Amino acid sequence: MRSYLILTMCGLFLIQYFIPSHWLQYLVVGISLLAFIGSAVNADSFPRMLGLLMMGIGIIIEFNKGDGLDGISKGILLILPLLCLITLAPLLSLPLRLGGYFETIAFLLRNLLYQPKKLYAGITGTLFLLSPILNLGSVRIINEFLKDLKLPPAMSAKSYLVGFSTSVMWSPYFASVSLVLYYLKVPFNDYIIYGIGLSLLSLLVGNLLFYIWERRHPLCKDSIKEVNLEKGQRNQLIKLILFVLMLMTTCLIVESITHWSMVVIVCLFSVIVPLLYGLLTKTWREIIPQLVDFRDHTVPMMNNEIMLFMSAGLLGYAMKGTEVANQIGSLLTILAHQSFLLFAIAIMIIVLAVTYIGIHQIAAVGALAMQLNAQDLGISNLALAMLLLLTWSISTALSPFSGLNLMVSRFAGISGIEVGLRSNGLHVSIVAILGIVVISFIG
Repeated sequence: MRSYLILTMCGLFLIQYFIPSHWLQYLVVGISLLAFIGSAVNADSFPRMLGLLMMGIGIIIEFNKGDGLDGISKGILLILPLLCLITLAPLLSLPLRLGGYFETIAFLLRNLLYQPKKLYAGITGTLFLLSPILNLGSVRIINEFLKDLKLPPAMSAKSYLVGFSTSVMWSPYFASVSLVLYYLKVPFNDYIIYGIGLSLLSLLVGNLLFYIWERRHPLCKDSIKEVNLEKGQRNQLIKLILFVLMLMTTCLIVESITHWSMVVIVCLFSVIVPLLYGLLTKTWREIIPQLVDFRDHTVPMMNNEIMLFMSAGLLGYAMKGTEVANQIGSLLTILAHQSFLLFAIAIMIIVLAVTYIGIHQIAAVGALAMQLNAQDLGISNLALAMLLLLTWSISTALSPFSGLNLMVSRFAGISGIEVGLRSNGLHVSIVAILGIVVISFIG
């Protein structure tokens, strides 16, 4: 029943985007609240407590502001695009799964077991390629490939976080990019080159640091003959790269022609691409059971995400215009006019402090994106978007409560603080410094 509520919510949102209607908006909000309640009943204890707390605070703030139900509806409608995104995006994994791409990646990574530097580059590069489409599912899949190899915890923590966190800064299939660009009204076409540039910089720094770290902590002294990929496997990897490039390019073309929201384009593509794949490859018998499994198992497993995203989104919207938000905005404006470095550091400290106690990045970054005015700060919307996404990526890696950190700490068998600060603190610090320098020139 919950899966039908969530999928109906997504379908009605897409319909009302193209056919605006007040009664349809209220219907979508009502179904979204029912989906939230259903998810709350089945969510894990900590996300349930945190989600209900954020939702409760957001509702109280809206009533204190005098906006009441209308403010609550607007806050939920603002976060709905991202809820649809995280719900529908996993459908893009179906062509990859049915096309046999995962087996080729598994062979490639296992082949590099006794070459730690190449293996690290392989893991981070694969996550850079797959994470934009599969989100956290990419980390789960890579870990399935490698769990029998018993990699050292430090290597798992470093490679998984570095590889995945790069996508947070550039992928239109991620809530981070979609939300920030959506709130700041920055076209994805204008942002994509800068976002990929920051991501590649992070990837390069991560691999250089691992090269230095591995020389001091040799992981393997054995040698083994490397088995070359067969022609068919090489072709599979090339097809995978072309598939990702085709998706991104088509999204950019559609956005430039239609001027639709990139979130909506991605949601539409998430539904259309698997159907097109089944039509062109005539694999309906294989793809229909996968769609049923998505409806019956994947969607109901999103309890935690639905709760946290909706409640954090409402809280972030509710904070806009409050006395606390106005004071923070005024302080940040003063710092921005004094020094961009101080302003950037303050942004990072605020978001890290909030996310380190369990509040989702959507609430912290979303509130800042809605509260801050780039013109008042003396910078461009593009520079502000880059800074907020850099901050989101850093907090995703460091916060022991982020979904990425929780997953990697479970796979590596070490605490979230060890995964974040101890294993990746130096990488995050260097990327933050370099990122701020780059953004200061753009701003």
